[in-house]
Amino acid sequence: MHARVLKSFPAGAPRGAWPAEEYAAAQQREGVPATVVMDLESDCFLVVLPVQSAAASGPVVS
Repeated sequence: MHARVLKSFPAGAPRGAWPAEEYAAAQQREGVPATVVMDLESDCFLVVLPVQSAAASGPVVS
């Protein structure tokens, strides 16, 4: 999967994935097809866009 990262949230935070899920839900309400994934290497929850929905700029993860 290739995706553009919108925002990163530390997995060790007291609320866990909730901040990432809340941010993704807010993006979805605005019509942005954001989703949350876990990046095990960085121990973070990432809010991402599928690459076909993402603009050309911004970091891309695979």
